[in-house]
Amino acid sequence: MTEKYKQIAEKIKEADGILIGASNGLSIAEGYNIFANDERFRSHFSDFQNKYGFQSLIQGSSSRFETESEMWSYYSRMAYYYMYHTQPSSLMQTLYALVKDKAYFVVTSNTDDHFARAGFSRQYILELEGNMKDMQCANGCHDKVYSNQEVILEMRKHEKGIEIPLAYLPKCPKCGGAMQIHVPVNQNFISSSEMQKNYKNYQKFMERFHGEKLLILEFGIGARNQMIKAPLMKIAEKEPNAFYITFNKGEIYIPIQIADKAIGVDGDLSVILPQIEECYSKLKNKI
Repeated sequence: MTEKYKQIAEKIKEADGILIGASNGLSIAEGYNIFANDERFRSHFSDFQNKYGFQSLIQGSSSRFETESEMWSYYSRMAYYYMYHTQPSSLMQTLYALVKDKAYFVVTSNTDDHFARAGFSRQYILELEGNMKDMQCANGCHDKVYSNQEVILEMRKHEKGIEIPLAYLPKCPKCGGAMQIHVPVNQNFISSSEMQKNYKNYQKFMERFHGEKLLILEFGIGARNQMIKAPLMKIAEKEPNAFYITFNKGEIYIPIQIADKAIGVDGDLSVILPQIEECYSKLKNKI
């Protein structure tokens, strides 16, 4: 395995540009499992479990709450305990250390803002399913999103049971209606102007590194993922000098079309990435 880590470190060193794809498996490796009825979830959402019966953060996110006050109680806790009340994980800091000296771009379906909080530049992150740090008009009346940090912190101070008092509920500055967190909780999720701008940045990145040594690093994406994994594999196939590395615990899938230009790494990212970073540091410091 050490030889494989050395090979990956060499690929990072040689790369002209690095394209990162990430989904829930990366957050799970950090210790944030939105699919699990784990201690973190139970400690913050047991009262919602008692009333509604859902068994994970993702189940709660797709639930219909009785009131707007309950909805914001749930999502303010989610944003606070899974993002605002956390520090960048050592895993994300290691990942940033591996790519920070290279031209990079991140495409992710994670909504936890952990890439930016670890040091990645926001203009080089395309968040396909929004970000918990933002809120939007619940009616989708316009495509602008707004920071919810101040609102969330106030909600956490004044929550009553599983409700937020009406005085602390945000209202849309355009239509005066309700606001909601900017993640795809319903059909009104918008492709914000910020998302559209970063999609253009992504296109520019791909144009810049067309034909160059493009390294694709894929973290925690299942084999059936059509949002991120399928496009990344297609890029690896079409780009003559691209190389594809997929990291996923318990599930490695590399199609035959790119088998000669790909590596699969099965295991715990929190253990694997520091070893790769150690190999990479030795390469950088080698005279």
